[in-house]
Amino acid sequence: MARADRKAAAAESAKTGVMTHRQIMFVLFGLMSGMFLSALDQSVVGTAMRTIADDLHGLSAQAWVTTAYLITSTIATPIYGKLGDIFGRRQLFITAISIFIFGSITCGFAQSMYELAAFRAIQGVGAGGLFALALTILADIVPPKDRAKYQGMFLAVFGTSSVLGPLIGGLFAGMDTFAGITGWRWVFLINIPIGAAALALVVSFLHIPHTAHKTGRIDWWGVLTIIVGVVPVLLVAEQGREWGWTSQNSVLCYVLGAVGITAFIIVENIMKHDALLPMSLFKSKTFTMTTILGVLVGIGMFGGMMSIPLVLQIVYGASPTDSGYLMIPMVLGLMVSSIVSGQITSRTGRYKVFMVGGTALMTISYVYLSTLTYEWQIWQMSIGMVIMGLGLGGLMQTLTIASQNSVEARDIGVATSSATFFRQMGGTLGVAVFLSILFNNLADKGPQMGRAIVAAIKANPALLNDPRNSVFKDPAAIGAAITTDSSFLKTASPELANPIKQAFAESASGVFISAFAVVIVAFVLSFFIKEVALRNKSGVQERAEQAAASMH
Repeated sequence: MARADRKAAAAESAKTGVMTHRQIMFVLFGLMSGMFLSALDQSVVGTAMRTIADDLHGLSAQAWVTTAYLITSTIATPIYGKLGDIFGRRQLFITAISIFIFGSITCGFAQSMYELAAFRAIQGVGAGGLFALALTILADIVPPKDRAKYQGMFLAVFGTSSVLGPLIGGLFAGMDTFAGITGWRWVFLINIPIGAAALALVVSFLHIPHTAHKTGRIDWWGVLTIIVGVVPVLLVAEQGREWGWTSQNSVLCYVLGAVGITAFIIVENIMKHDALLPMSLFKSKTFTMTTILGVLVGIGMFGGMMSIPLVLQIVYGASPTDSGYLMIPMVLGLMVSSIVSGQITSRTGRYKVFMVGGTALMTISYVYLSTLTYEWQIWQMSIGMVIMGLGLGGLMQTLTIASQNSVEARDIGVATSSATFFRQMGGTLGVAVFLSILFNNLADKGPQMGRAIVAAIKANPALLNDPRNSVFKDPAAIGAAITTDSSFLKTASPELANPIKQAFAESASGVFISAFAVVIVAFVLSFFIKEVALRNKSGVQERAEQAAASMH
């Protein structure tokens, strides 16, 4: 297509809001590059975090590196959604990528874990916009009926990053230096060329018309109160297990969170449609029900899934990098179901079946995984992961489409970011609760483990002379070793290692039963969601028609 023809096509789409498949694909290249930047970073950093903490002499502070990123990315999500509705999403997406790159550069040169936590917070501000804005821009250019088949491409990006991330993170963490710079620093610096490529794609191809949304005020009080409400909740979710759930710090967080959330609801009611999260959105039963379902899925999904890598590392002796590869069956299930469900939704316009079917498959996977024993083979774990992936692939994109389809075109941004925000909050709380259940179960099984280990040593005292069993000479050190570096279980004598593996498998089984209890509620709830017919016009097209009608 000649340059003049491309300009003419772009001008025509700006008037009508209708984009060709070719134009849509070019926009998707830009969106996927930004999402890849964020998705890859999370899996890379997680794999290398132990090495980073050791080098910066801040093992005890590594939780703050994760918490800082989580807090800023979560809070930024609804803010990006609202600002995108007001000012347009292209500039905000470019800004989000730029902030993320800047944060990556500063992280790459951090000199302490607390500096790294501060710089990861900057990264999080950028990351908060990448996922929600990408989904919103897709809603701008593609009608709801066709959206699912394109969202499958987004999930393919996450699948690819989840495979590449552990490889890249393990590679850089294992290097002393690369190009004269400490190896682990490239975990962050690698984002510079990837981010530059993403920026180039976005600037070149991400051209979508924006109908100006006039507003008399920006909801700054909403921003302030959501920070006051959400930050304490996220802090206690991340740190509560270490502080103690009834400690003074935790109670203070509960009180501040409650005050902030109450104030946020009051402010949003006062701000009406100018609100960061307009309460009018909840007048739609479909939006309300899908949001609740998203929270439950977030709790069950993230809470239960977080236990799987730990099982792979402790029970099967996999390294963090290896456990990433062993999760590939779940990724494959997710990608297959997302593609199939997207095609079916596009052809039939039906989507509720994937809410019901997705939660049903997740329920089945947790029932299956709850029968876990330490004697299971890897392929037996893989069966549960495939079933879970099949459920998630159709469910996650369907929840987003249902939320977007239940609101007016002008509110697509805030609806998408709100749905993402609530799902993230559910996931964060799920991880906190289920990890507490996991390690509380393990602590309860301490006497059981101790008796089995003592009995094995009495039966064969020579076991303690084996250097591979050195950690067992100090019973007090075993618990710390399990939670910090469980690699000793891979080489330790089976007589001593198996009681620990058995106890951990039984503890994880308890987590899967708890996750099942949450997901079964989601399954029942999915039957009560009203399926609203999917619209045949994109968000841009609807807004263009509304703008044209208002001029007559």
